[in-house]
Amino acid sequence: MTEITSPMPGVVHLLSDVPDPVFAQGVVGPGLALEPIGAGGQDVVAPIPGRIAKLHPHAFVIASDDVTVLVHLGIDTVQLNGAGFVTHAAEGDEVRTGDVLITWQPDEVRAGGRSAICPIVVLDNSAEGCTTVVVAEGMVNPGDALLEV
Repeated sequence: MTEITSPMPGVVHLLSDVPDPVFAQGVVGPGLALEPIGAGGQDVVAPIPGRIAKLHPHAFVIASDDVTVLVHLGIDTVQLNGAGFVTHAAEGDEVRTGDVLITWQPDEVRAGGRSAICPIVVLDNSAEGCTTVVVAEGMVNPGDALLEV
C-alpha cells in the first residue's frame, strides 16, 4: 500500500466536484480534489517520494516504483503561461515527500475568474489492478494522508 499525502493546506472534495469534465469523470484517473485555503503565496509539496516525471508551473507528475501521481493547480491555469507560479524543482529531480516543488497564488487564480481547486490523481497506468481509497475529509494540511493505493 502506498500513501499519498496532501501537497498543500485545503479542503477535500470529490473529484466529481472539479469544474472540468476530464477530471470530474475520472478520465485521467481516480483521486480527489483540494480547494486551497489561506491567502498569499502557497507552497505545494511532493505528495510522495519519487522522480519528477513532468513539471509545469501549474502541474506536476511524480513517479515512484509503486504509483504515479498528478497534481494540477487550479483549472485552466495553463492559460496563465506560468504567471503567478514559481517552480523550485526540475523534471528528473528525485524528491522526498514534503519537498517544496511550486509556490503559487490561489487567490490570484480566483481573481482571474478561474477555479483554484486542485485535482490530485493517481494516473491510470499506475492504478491498474489497484484500489484507490480516499482516507481524508474536511480540512487537511501538507503531509496529512489523502489517498491509499
